[in-house]
Amino acid sequence: MSSEVSQNGDEKSQKPLHDSTLVDLYVGEENNHYPLHEKLLCHHSPFFASIFYNKENKSSRTKEYGFPELEDQTFALFVGWLYARAIRAPEEERDIGPLLDLYFLATKLQIAALETDIVETVRAFYHHNETYPGLRRVQYVYANTDEDNVMREMMVGSVARYLTLADSIPEHWANALKKNGQLSVDIIRSIQEWHLEARQVPDARDASVDRGRNTFKGAVGFSHVEEGSSMENVKEENEEDEDEEDESHVNGNGVA
Repeated sequence: MSSEVSQNGDEKSQKPLHDSTLVDLYVGEENNHYPLHEKLLCHHSPFFASIFYNKENKSSRTKEYGFPELEDQTFALFVGWLYARAIRAPEEERDIGPLLDLYFLATKLQIAALETDIVETVRAFYHHNETYPGLRRVQYVYANTDEDNVMREMMVGSVARYLTLADSIPEHWANALKKNGQLSVDIIRSIQEWHLEARQVPDARDASVDRGRNTFKGAVGFSHVEEGSSMENVKEENEEDEDEEDESHVNGNGVA
């Protein structure tokens, strides 16, 4: 995958959209002003189309709208995608946070193409760096999305692989799984979607095979929980610097 997600083929078809009148969008508590092309917004976003056009598809008298709850950085990323159809690839894990905020905005604005671009960008980051989403990232996504969400599915699928390949469950993940049944169910669903053949899965009913009670670093038993990561050369991304920020956004839908 290239370092940027781009749709250059749309440039010619969108030129007339750039010739439309401007609407005024105000972002954040300080009402930062963004004059943007009306037709371009409405072309990509049913949300904006419902605001700036009436049912007869005629121009509405409304020419301004505000997002006082949005961070200016998030909306600036959206404007960059709107006019360039590109997302800059994250260079380090801390760059994922702003992309998730942009994803939540894309969901609100009903821009499926932007949602897809962000999911693929985040997916490529973790795959290229051979890392996995940390617990805080998963919590943040659960707090701001509903079931049957592509970003949530990608995050959970990654975590399912991480935990399955690990020698034991890291303590913070064990605590989260005990407290949040939905996350546990989603991980099992993700594993089921691998469609493994029966011969690939150990049979605990067969006395001749290992049944999961191996000795691991001096501890014996199925329920052993390791304090820390258990996978050599493959790690879960460290997000300690952003723990407070992410935790402040977790609501009733999040992972406890």
